[in-house]
Amino acid sequence: MSRAFLVVLDSVGCGGAPDATAFGDEGANTLAHIAQACAAGQAEEGRSGPLHLPNLDALGLGAAIRLASGEETPGLQAEPTGLWGAATEVSKGKDTPSGHWEIAGVPVPWDWHYFPRTDPVFPEELLLDICVAAGVGGTLGNRHDAGTAIIAEQGARHMKTGWPICYTSADSVLQIAAHEEIFGLERLLKLCQDIAPQLHAMKVGRVIARPFIGSPDTGFTRTTNRRDFAIPPPSPTLCNWVQDAGGHVYAIGKIGDIFSMQGIDEVRKGSDEVLMKHLFDLLDDAEGGSLTFANFVEFDSKYGHRRDVSGYARALEGFDARVPTIISKLRPDDLLLFTADHGNDPTWRGTDHTRERVPVLGYGVGSKAIGLCGFSDIGVSVATHLGVQAKGPGRSFL
Repeated sequence: MSRAFLVVLDSVGCGGAPDATAFGDEGANTLAHIAQACAAGQAEEGRSGPLHLPNLDALGLGAAIRLASGEETPGLQAEPTGLWGAATEVSKGKDTPSGHWEIAGVPVPWDWHYFPRTDPVFPEELLLDICVAAGVGGTLGNRHDAGTAIIAEQGARHMKTGWPICYTSADSVLQIAAHEEIFGLERLLKLCQDIAPQLHAMKVGRVIARPFIGSPDTGFTRTTNRRDFAIPPPSPTLCNWVQDAGGHVYAIGKIGDIFSMQGIDEVRKGSDEVLMKHLFDLLDDAEGGSLTFANFVEFDSKYGHRRDVSGYARALEGFDARVPTIISKLRPDDLLLFTADHGNDPTWRGTDHTRERVPVLGYGVGSKAIGLCGFSDIGVSVATHLGVQAKGPGRSFL
């Protein structure tokens, strides 16, 4: 039986979103700008020279970037040998749930709630509810900020007071950071789980638990025990379609959290290095008729938000080096698709996601140019490949 492997490279956008101006992102282009910076010698930390992605480029990465945005991509000039194109999002967000749900065939039917750019940012009643749920006398942070920055600033005070660090971003999200050992990991997870329904009722997409370790002397480091408590999708997604048809659905990374475990049979988590091992294992062992849905988050969390061009380029090159192994493990009837959920241009202003089109690259159907498609077309195409009834608005490009 056929299998499908749908791999999301979190935030690896390719520019050209027709509504980017509405998000303040006109001209943002994650992949093209990384390639241009590398070619100009501006991304030399831990790597050197033009961006080297021969395997993704052979599938059609450079061609997909040029299709999406018309921008030049130094070092990415191969003639495509795989399925290639670029996808445009219609959901009104540049966030993780919007991108993933729409990829899985379900555009977001509502407007997300975003917290205003004020300081403090959260309503007093919400902070009081967090205090009650956590059993503490106050909170820290309470503003828009990058997670690593606010943890570095407030970590010592958090350790003294036990007060959780609350912050948000341009996404529809409440993030709560706490020390894994001092505050306690299970306590943090329970706090986020308890407060999540209140945020979901406000149409805030996610409450994210952000555990960290360390000390003021050694510095603080976020751990891989992050968990997203996301609002459930508004209707059945690709995961449900496959599961309802009797197929097994494997979730790698934060996919289970994003879909609130709806339509998910198994979850495998860890760092991106560990996730790659999970993907290799499932390429060997996944059942016939199954969907393996993976998210590799560190492009976004470690490099995009931190505006680290060299780090982003290193991560892309490291991933590209694994592509031949991934392809070598495919069975004759398998479909492999690489895509992304939004952009996070490390050359862009601020530290937030960027509204972009995303590349769609595939192996298993030969050389095939699909042109510009919709995010929802990806999920419907996977369903078509698996012989599963698609119930979303997209159209198959297979």
